[in-house]
Amino acid sequence: MKKNIFLCNFTAFFSLVLICIASLAGCTKKSEKTADNGDLLDLIKQKNKITIATEGTWSPWTFHDESNTLVGFDVEVGRKIAEKLGVKANFVEVEWDGIFAGIDSRRYDITLNGVEVTEERAEKYDFTEPYAYIHTAIIVRGDNDKIASFEDLKGKQTANTLASTYALLAESYGATAVGVDDLNQTLELVLSGRVDATLNADVSYYDYMKAHPDANLKIVAVTKTASLVSIPLRKDGTTESLRAHINKAIEELRSSGELSEISIKYFGSDITKKE
Repeated sequence: MKKNIFLCNFTAFFSLVLICIASLAGCTKKSEKTADNGDLLDLIKQKNKITIATEGTWSPWTFHDESNTLVGFDVEVGRKIAEKLGVKANFVEVEWDGIFAGIDSRRYDITLNGVEVTEERAEKYDFTEPYAYIHTAIIVRGDNDKIASFEDLKGKQTANTLASTYALLAESYGATAVGVDDLNQTLELVLSGRVDATLNADVSYYDYMKAHPDANLKIVAVTKTASLVSIPLRKDGTTESLRAHINKAIEELRSSGELSEISIKYFGSDITKKE
């Protein structure tokens, strides 16, 4: 009889332990879910930093100077926005194809990397107000007389970061995109004749030519309509407040003239105003 009582008590105790463990696990999962679904701006303020993904290899947008410090138009704009939000800017250098995956998985809060707004991206991300406007240019070697328009790209090879706006545009005209890691490698492939052309921001070309005035390169065509450069945010119900505050920060930087100053510093012209 005593043995049976002992077994009953032990069974009851063991069951209670299991219930407590299950309850704690449930609370943990609920807590994790709450954190995942929490307002992103609140989480950023709690951490006192905003994590910004950027390539760090695309001058003058985001690159390393002679002292190996991360600098560039997007880097300074990112720091100014973080300052307006009252937090620190934490830049993480990422290859292009990992930027959006990192945004989706919440590894990074935002990205500043000269991201152009496209219909396809707008379906998946909520974009802030644009902070820059650029044209896409076809850049070829100086002695290239085979390409004079976007239509001439058919059957040609272009050097571009795979899956980038430029690569997709080139492919839409029938070109084959050859993958590259940075702008210098891109233009070296064009200069060596290993590819026929590259599509890139016209301002990036002008910046390169300032540093390499003797480079045998030229622009043969540009898009008529300027592309909007903006900050993509996840469409998951957590970014509305952050988007509103970033929009406010961009407007304040534009009104104060700081946005223009940063642009002129890196591009030699103001790309922050719509033409």
